[in-house]
Amino acid sequence: MKMVRIRELGRDVSCLGIGSMIFSPERKELVFELLDRFHAHGGNLIDSAEVYGGGKSELAIGQYLAERNCRADWVILDKGCADVKLVSPENIRKAIAGNLQRLGTDYIDLWVAHRDNPAVPVGDIVETLNDEVAKGRIRAFGGSNWTVARIREANEYAARKGLMGMAVSSPHVCLATAAEPFWADCTQASEADVAWHAASGVPLVAWSSQARGFFLDSSGPNDPNPDLRRVYHPIRANFEKLARARKLAKAKGLAAIQIALAYVLNLPAPMIALVGPATIAEVDSCVAAAGMALTPLELAWLELKRENP
Repeated sequence: MKMVRIRELGRDVSCLGIGSMIFSPERKELVFELLDRFHAHGGNLIDSAEVYGGGKSELAIGQYLAERNCRADWVILDKGCADVKLVSPENIRKAIAGNLQRLGTDYIDLWVAHRDNPAVPVGDIVETLNDEVAKGRIRAFGGSNWTVARIREANEYAARKGLMGMAVSSPHVCLATAAEPFWADCTQASEADVAWHAASGVPLVAWSSQARGFFLDSSGPNDPNPDLRRVYHPIRANFEKLARARKLAKAKGLAAIQIALAYVLNLPAPMIALVGPATIAEVDSCVAAAGMALTPLELAWLELKRENP
């Protein structure tokens, strides 16, 4: 699997991260199967958050790491402070402590603030997270649903102070355009945002990289999923993108949802895509898509910027 260098970690991370929203100790057998298969393909990044399953995701991951005795093999990306009101130095420290306790580990590779609160001085957040790095509780950090302006501000502050800056940014990135956020205070990366990441070298960690099922074979204007109807259906151009993804998929012997994932991973910036497979077949499908190269002309055609691929 293609790897992406995380400079602040001094380590390569797989271009796919396996999401853990469905993980729980009650589903131990499935969790272990999915992680074993993903790792066999060369994947080494697990994405979690304190709000996933009310902490059960982290408990299941911790159980896996302990029973397999494989902590060093994995890069754990864990998140806290999903409510904007919780983004403060005190709450960040509390969140990290809770993450560590549930994971049963003494460090988190990448700790990511699940939201941003622009009312909190970015320097306070950067200073707090550098203190957590110094204590060894985290090794690097980033922001989820932060604007490029705030990521840039954080990294400029860190550079002035001789501190570690944001190692990654994790917004919504996918072929379909969101008419509104899936959840409150979420961000979607724009073309200009991708260009900034390409220039700065800060990796993008894309959540909902496959548009939460919009590109499935069963998807369409009559899809019963209320979230898809709310987020993607109001933008009619998304259905043309769906049609083109299906056409390109047919030509390549793949599925449209694989084209959607390949699109994200072929954007001109350091890209990591988070995926949420629920079966071994879905793990294999995502891995196959991650290995597919799309040309700049194909990307532009999928984006509706040209008439022919």
